[in-house]
Amino acid sequence: MPDDIRDKEGRPSPDALLETAEREGRGRLKIFLGAAPGVGKTYEMLMSGRARLADGTDVVIGVVETHGRRETQALVEGFEVVPRKAVDYKGRALDEMDLDAIIARRPALALVDELAHTNAPGSRHPKRYLDVQELLTQGIDVYTTLNIQHVESLNDIVAQITRVTVRETVPDSIIDRADDVEIIDLTPDDLIKRLHEGKVYVPTTARRAIENYFSPGNLTALRELALRRTAQRVDEQLLTHMQAHAIEGPWAAGDRVLVAVDEHPRGASLVRYARRQADRLRCPWAALHVETSRSANLPDADKDRLAATMRLAEQLGGEAITIPGQSVAEDIVRHAGTHNFTHIVVGKPVKSRWREYFEGSVTHDLIRQAGNISVHVTSGADPDAALASQGVKTAPQRRRVDPWPYLTSALHVVGALVVGMALRQFLDVRNIALVFLMAVLSSAVTLGLRPALFASLLSAFAYNFFFLPPLYTLTIADPESVVALLFFLIVAVIASNLTGRVQRQAAAARERARMTEDLYLFSKKLAGTGTLDDVLWATAFQIASMLKVRVVLLLPEDGSIAVKAGYPPDDTLVDADIAAAKWAWEHNRAAGRGADTLPGAKRLYLPLRTGRMAVGVVGLDNDRQGPLLTPEQQRLFDALADQAAVAIERIQLVADVDRAKLAVEADRLRSALLTSISHDLKTPLASIMGAAGALREFGVSLPEEGRAELVSTVLDESERLNRFIANLLDMTKIESGAMEPNSALHYVGDIVGSALRRAAKITASHKTELDMPSDLPMLKLDPVLFEQVLFNLLDNAAKYAPEGSTIRIRGWADGASVAIQIMDEGPGIPQADLERVFDTFYRVRKGDHVRAGTGLGLSICRGFVEAMGGTIIASNRADRPGAVFTITLPVPAERPNLGEPNLGEPNLGEPNLGGPNLDGPNLDGIA
Repeated sequence: MPDDIRDKEGRPSPDALLETAEREGRGRLKIFLGAAPGVGKTYEMLMSGRARLADGTDVVIGVVETHGRRETQALVEGFEVVPRKAVDYKGRALDEMDLDAIIARRPALALVDELAHTNAPGSRHPKRYLDVQELLTQGIDVYTTLNIQHVESLNDIVAQITRVTVRETVPDSIIDRADDVEIIDLTPDDLIKRLHEGKVYVPTTARRAIENYFSPGNLTALRELALRRTAQRVDEQLLTHMQAHAIEGPWAAGDRVLVAVDEHPRGASLVRYARRQADRLRCPWAALHVETSRSANLPDADKDRLAATMRLAEQLGGEAITIPGQSVAEDIVRHAGTHNFTHIVVGKPVKSRWREYFEGSVTHDLIRQAGNISVHVTSGADPDAALASQGVKTAPQRRRVDPWPYLTSALHVVGALVVGMALRQFLDVRNIALVFLMAVLSSAVTLGLRPALFASLLSAFAYNFFFLPPLYTLTIADPESVVALLFFLIVAVIASNLTGRVQRQAAAARERARMTEDLYLFSKKLAGTGTLDDVLWATAFQIASMLKVRVVLLLPEDGSIAVKAGYPPDDTLVDADIAAAKWAWEHNRAAGRGADTLPGAKRLYLPLRTGRMAVGVVGLDNDRQGPLLTPEQQRLFDALADQAAVAIERIQLVADVDRAKLAVEADRLRSALLTSISHDLKTPLASIMGAAGALREFGVSLPEEGRAELVSTVLDESERLNRFIANLLDMTKIESGAMEPNSALHYVGDIVGSALRRAAKITASHKTELDMPSDLPMLKLDPVLFEQVLFNLLDNAAKYAPEGSTIRIRGWADGASVAIQIMDEGPGIPQADLERVFDTFYRVRKGDHVRAGTGLGLSICRGFVEAMGGTIIASNRADRPGAVFTITLPVPAERPNLGEPNLGEPNLGEPNLGGPNLDGPNLDGIA
């Protein structure tokens, strides 16, 4: 950058330079943005890719969806296409972009269609825009396409316009980081014509699209959204470019409104006017206050009014900016030019002519220095009565006169007098005034302006009395000495003013830095809290420690307001305080001590509010009499309260989302339960009723085999119904936490044998293999619950495995645990469902054949196993199709004496067979 430009226009913006530096080494991203499908985004991307290819750029296609359009397919020819990779999803192979292959190929430019696409489960990234970000970090340029309805911030607006909620979205940060955004525009009539011609969808789909999504009104609205979002990104790029190159603005490519505010009562009117002006121009706006050295000496009422004006600007959607400066007009114009503001709103001059002559006029200086920036001078006649704060009286700042700084400055002058006398006595130094000037400067630096002015007067007196002839008198004989004394006094006063101003600015900067640090730490603390109690306690403690007051926090409860936290803890409120707190909550204004409403209350109650609503009330009090907060404390409280209100709202929104999820889950469970009952309760009842009715009507005439078959049907269906009801009862116990295992030491093989005999009828059409070593350690478990677990797993295996297949049960010791595995030869479990199969009422996709079941068996297995201190996981067989369920149970720390086996409790009337060598019924396939 030329030096003359740098000197004239200032330094580049550090933020803009940092943003430019972050882009170095990254690939460039260009987004072809369209208002709707079919406007030609993919076609334009391929055309741009062909142009780059013709220029010698290494271009490959990562993924392009032609949707069967011949003209788009023709453009693909001639490009190198990176083959897609197949991702298995629920038994189907889905083609997805091969990210690793593109990175290994390392082209200069990759064409990636449909940025908002959701990748198949099992891919590295769940969304395609994340794939694109990884390509960019590898230094590969990317061209991609996107429809405006997929932009996250516009999702709800698009749903309102089209009545269609788009599920696939990309964050706005992707567009904000794009190097180029090209709008692909097509009029609604032309797009509808393309739909009729079948160039977007097949005819049947096209007719439905025209009747619903692709109406002319919808397309016009979406088109405007796309144009505005693109203009917003271009405006941001222009501002970054100007700041990075220190270009003096404005460049009026887009409008921006800046309103200059001060402590004057018209500030609120200026802010409202700027908001109306920005609405008319449909552009961003901001409120700017230039903080000068005189700002620290403003009266408390003026400070309150200025803070309220800046707060109003934020509430109206503008940006509130405060910058330090010396010349208000120059700083306003510099800020406007740097940030490309094209309009400045300022109030008309209110000073008299003679004051303007001596003090100058910010308004006139702005008009003279604005250059190409339009200056709007408004009367601001509407006083900010509504801004008069929340109706709270503030306590005056306590400023007591401290004599110590004045005594210290006098000592500085005495020291200068001693040094001056020594210099005159031994070195014959004539310019002794410089010694006294040093005393004035040291007083200004260390003590402030007023002690420095006192030192100036005292130094002039000492200089006259001790060093100007005639000595030791206040008379001055030489006119030259009068001039010297006069100019010494003027220089001393000016120097003390300048030094005092710098000292005040440094003190204000330190105070601002300390306050900013405290607010940052408070914000960081709130961000790390996850519960409402933590947020309330942190808020109460922070307000109490920073404002030196007692704090109570009240939140709405059952239509009223109740104390939820306090520091120090205090939940007692008298009637007057309850009334004041409730009034503050209902009217969103202050009440209580020092307020206009219910001033007899012990505490001052102020609402905690966000941009949407009031979320609570905070009560403050202390032991002093009169108003509670100073203006500075009021502004600090506003900052703390804003952060606390946002944190409380965040916690409440999270709770609302959780409640909504629970409600959805409850509805799902209710529907699943009703569906299950309608099938698994009604079906066996129908069979029982049919068999019983046949026995009653035709029992005498039926042969013995027919009656036996009907009786067997009644018994089988009754057992099935009994299992269903038992599962419901077991699930109820698990979810209520009432499951208490009756554990004792048992050999696992005993319980496995009992479960196999119980499930013999269910597994009759399958082969069963058992591999259970006899030397397995005994485990502490509940035999009834564990037998039910094994029965449910055997029932599940028999239900989904084909007839004649093998169900295998094996066990082994694995260090400090024992594992039991049940394997079948069924279709297996889809990868995405390996964990969900244990959810209540969840069943893997049913396919063409609906198998009987409730979706409770595996959920009960997990509940029972975890109640006994074990784990159960689902997986698929590696050697062949089939599901595998593995139960892992811990081995007790104290092993039993094997010479005296503990047989535990009886197995509900069934004999304990003592080991894997089963001498009971002949179970086919048992080894």
